Amino acid sequence: MTSQNPIPPLDPRPRERRQRVQAAETGMAILKGLADLGGRATLTALSARVSESAAKVHRYLASLSEEGLVSQDAATQQYFLGPEAIRIGVAAMRQADPLRAAEPALVRLRETLEVTCFIAVMGNRGPTIVRFEEPGLPVTVNVRVGSVLSLLWSATGRAFLGYLDEGAVQAMAKEELANSSPERRALLDAKQPIEALRREVRDAGCASVRDINLRGISAVSAPLHDHTGRVCAVLTALGATGGFDAAVGGAIASAVRREAAAISATLGFPKPPPDCDPEESAAIARTA
Repeated sequence: MTSQNPIPPLDPRPRERRQRVQAAETGMAILKGLADLGGRATLTALSARVSESAAKVHRYLASLSEEGLVSQDAATQQYFLGPEAIRIGVAAMRQADPLRAAEPALVRLRETLEVTCFIAVMGNRGPTIVRFEEPGLPVTVNVRVGSVLSLLWSATGRAFLGYLDEGAVQAMAKEELANSSPERRALLDAKQPIEALRREVRDAGCASVRDINLRGISAVSAPLHDHTGRVCAVLTALGATGGFDAAVGGAIASAVRREAAAISATLGFPKPPPDCDPEESAAIARTA
């Protein structure tokens, strides 16, 4: 006797969709793993990176190769990012605008720390403010969008000086040092003041000043790196010295460095591996 209300068969489509999603996730993980390994790696290294068996990774690499996302070096048997991956990356980098990428960070710093913050780029006259955010109770400072800052005496300038090796920037810093008052020059290392500043900034991953550039004002700045590793802009937070912790190990400096690293990642700067310890992470930023 047959049932009056037979149970309909399970719809296979949801399962198929889940399998397709999982396959896409695995493919993306392999591409990301290849990028994390410098864009070129052996099957063994890549399998270890994504925690999958070599046989499974090999199947996905074959499919990715068919789409031009991965290629293989016949001599070394290493896999590397293919022409289609490069085309996608180039298209993404065309959209990598440091000002646009930094806007959410400026808002977060302004609201969570209640500090004035801005983005500056290196102009032909020096570090120039191009985006400015103030909290509800702003600190009175005589800088605004368009203001050009000191390379030696502002945190923003020191962040640029620490990471930019261009001859024009070094010449600008030397000229500024020569024109500085004896009192200001006494604040720096007497033997190699510019090199000492550069080492200090790179060791800390940020620059900090207290009452040097503007009386009663302290600031912390961290560099923004583009996909080539070059510093393309600087993120700065500032406030009244009495209520602003400018220590390079303090909460404000940590927040500024963290936001700067996130912006840099958006711009294509390689992030440290997940298992990278803090000292190694700092080394990656210092040597960029």
